[in-house]
Amino acid sequence: MPGYLLLEGGAEFGGQMKEPDRRALELAGGLAAPVRILPTAAAPDHNHQRAGNNGVNWFRRLGASDVESVPVIDTASANDPALATELSHAGLIYLLGGFPRYLGETLKGSLCWQIVLEAYAAGALLAGSSAGAMVLCQYYYNPEREQVIEGLNLLPNTCVLPHHETFGHRWAARLTALLPGVVLLGIDEATGLLDDGPGPRKGSWRVYGQGKVTVYRQGQTVVYSPGQQFDDTFEA
Repeated sequence: MPGYLLLEGGAEFGGQMKEPDRRALELAGGLAAPVRILPTAAAPDHNHQRAGNNGVNWFRRLGASDVESVPVIDTASANDPALATELSHAGLIYLLGGFPRYLGETLKGSLCWQIVLEAYAAGALLAGSSAGAMVLCQYYYNPEREQVIEGLNLLPNTCVLPHHETFGHRWAARLTALLPGVVLLGIDEATGLLDDGPGPRKGSWRVYGQGKVTVYRQGQTVVYSPGQQFDDTFEA
């Protein structure tokens, strides 16, 4: 059975994401589970080392004992067998925020991404925050060019609007027009959406953290607060 999927709305590692990240560690196998962070999305502005270190320090503060940032920062490193091997042992793989298009294009079709998919299929938890959450869906939005791009498609028929309460909500009307029939997931900062709800394993979700998750579908809007659960496969 595949592992769990955690989508977060941004502001990771600022001390406000304790609830979803602690739950992620629990589902990944506990505090001894290997945590591997991908700082790829922070590479375009040369922020990947600092961002990766912030992630390592954050998960160590939560009690994780085996945490490393894996420097997948370009096409060459995304196809490095040594880095792919490092990812193959992970119980939790975390994609940081940053530049979504760079992240999606760097990982798509790469050796490291293939290994991530294999780890996920074998039970690893896959998490992404902001840009990391965006590329895990079938579609993501590139606001710089106001274009929709095909994502990595871990979650079909979806598109994440991160930082929803600050600026992500402004994309909703535009994306509703560009992606008719696709479910938009507006996720607030310091908030996670995790498929560990009590219902059937596929499509059973729970909201963690401090904000809300807003689901846009076919002209309808439903808002879920922290602790709320819902079953939804997001099919067309």
